[in-house]
Amino acid sequence: MSEPKLSCGIVLVRDTGEGHVTLMLRAWHHWDFPKGLLEASETPLEAALRELGEETGINGVTFDWGERHIETGPYSRGKTARYYLAATDVADVVIGPSPDTGEPEHHEWRWVSFDDAYDLSSPRVRNVVQWARQIIGS
Repeated sequence: MSEPKLSCGIVLVRDTGEGHVTLMLRAWHHWDFPKGLLEASETPLEAALRELGEETGINGVTFDWGERHIETGPYSRGKTARYYLAATDVADVVIGPSPDTGEPEHHEWRWVSFDDAYDLSSPRVRNVVQWARQIIGS
């Protein structure tokens, strides 16, 4: 049996003045938050921040709600996903190439309301959307 794999990501929130929006990325037909596998030398939070930078070009975030996190149940060959909640003022997203393939991992990005994030996402991700919305009170 293989080692369990932890995927680490960030639910990124931006206050538009008219409410909070969150960043969703699309790979094929799956919408999710920026995330990727934990590497041997990293903490889960370091991995989440690295993946955010690689996948979106956004590096300036704050943890306005602390460094709390949520984990999903196993999915996709036994992976578990851990998500942190962070804020940014950056609106521009640059979908970067994968360090492994040189090709972008995602096909589209959107800043969306939490209602829209819920509607776009799978049941696994919907639990994360509900968790984040409850914390920020949006």
